[in-house]
Amino acid sequence: MSESPRLPNRGDEPLSHYVDQAPFDPQAAVTLTPEQERYYLSSQWRLMWLKFKRHRLAVVSGVFLLLVYASVLISEVLAPVDYNHRNTEYLKAPPQAIHLFHEGEFVGPFVYGYDVSLDMEMMAWRYDVDKSDVMPLRFFCTEADYPGATYQFWGLVEASFHIVCPAEGGYFFPLGADRLGRDMLSRIIQGARISLTIGLIGVVISFALGVVLGGLAGYYGGYVDSAVQRAIEIVRSFPSLPLWMALSAAMPVDWSPIIVFMGISVILGLLDWPGLARAVRSKLLALREEDFVVAAELMGAKPKRIIGRHLLPSFSSHLIASATLTIPAMILGETALSFLGLGLRPPITSWGVLLNEAQNFNAIVNTPWLLFPAVPVILVVLAFQFLGDGLRDAADPYK
Repeated sequence: MSESPRLPNRGDEPLSHYVDQAPFDPQAAVTLTPEQERYYLSSQWRLMWLKFKRHRLAVVSGVFLLLVYASVLISEVLAPVDYNHRNTEYLKAPPQAIHLFHEGEFVGPFVYGYDVSLDMEMMAWRYDVDKSDVMPLRFFCTEADYPGATYQFWGLVEASFHIVCPAEGGYFFPLGADRLGRDMLSRIIQGARISLTIGLIGVVISFALGVVLGGLAGYYGGYVDSAVQRAIEIVRSFPSLPLWMALSAAMPVDWSPIIVFMGISVILGLLDWPGLARAVRSKLLALREEDFVVAAELMGAKPKRIIGRHLLPSFSSHLIASATLTIPAMILGETALSFLGLGLRPPITSWGVLLNEAQNFNAIVNTPWLLFPAVPVILVVLAFQFLGDGLRDAADPYK
């Protein structure tokens, strides 16, 4: 029989241990692949960005909206002519097609001129394409050598630089002209400045009211919550469009266009805050009992700091998604009011003001190009919807 192992005596030397004395490095404890490291060591905003990039339609919509809003800064430069310039010789001129080849030869971008005559039977101007009149387009024009070239950049500085302009002594109506002979493309580009910025101003007002009132209702509860809830119910009980119309009609007609613009922005913001206030209230009711809120209260943090530094940032992604879905509603609201003649009025130019000229059936039949301002409205609203869907999916931690 083999002998059993003999235990060391207490008088023997102590057993050596195998504990590593080097400082502990948590990053070296686990070996991560580069793909795993991207997710496990990323911040909340980076995780949102990585998930948002997978939503291709939302990314394309975001790029499109960035380009559209960037164009607002240089609307006068992008427009071929000044948006208020009237060419009385071409009233209600149809759109001119852009060509590259003339009689088999490459000429570059150009348009054909019009042979204008008066149709006495229809009592309307008749425009026939004159293929002998070739008018090459010019690019990066700096000289004011054609009518409508000079403009006031942002109403401050006189300039005449354009990305594209008509031939010298010619004209260019890529989207046609209105009843006063004004270029529709230039007016649509200029109208984007008002229609897009009015949505941003309205969202700022709406978010200020919604976050403040919803935050107070959700954090304090009790009488504060009841008062805010009753105010929300009162505002939500009125139909939106009739209420917009009533408030817009109440504005004096002798107000300046700028004051009317600010008034419409305030009206849209004041009537859109209840939805956001309810969302903020429900979130704060769920989060105010969390451990980090209780810890902040025990450390002496004031309610203003708890709401602003702890509660609101915890669902800021939801607020961003809500903003992208609220802006198109503001744009549609302004367009609807201006279309009905109760919103912005000339000389201010917006997409709704432009659509106001296409109210009757005769205008649509004889001059269908007056409906072109509806195209950017549809594209911008759809882009905001797709962008909001992508942000909402990226902010959802359970997807």
